[in-house]
Amino acid sequence: MATYKQIMDWVKKNYGISVKTCWIANIKEDVGLELRKAPNRIDSNKRKYSCPPEKRDLIIEAFRHFRMI
Repeated sequence: MATYKQIMDWVKKNYGISVKTCWIANIKEDVGLELRKAPNRIDSNKRKYSCPPEKRDLIIEAFRHFRMI
């Protein structure tokens, strides 16, 4: 499984767009991938920043590239 840094670098290299780790976590949760508990997360039941719809497909494409889905 790719790290968040690898996913961020791949999206930046291929699309020239920076993505946030919280967006990656949001998409991982949506597609059913395992998440670890973040030590700095205040409420484990809701997200402060959801992934914008226009970035969703880029992150999913990175997941496919790294054979995560």
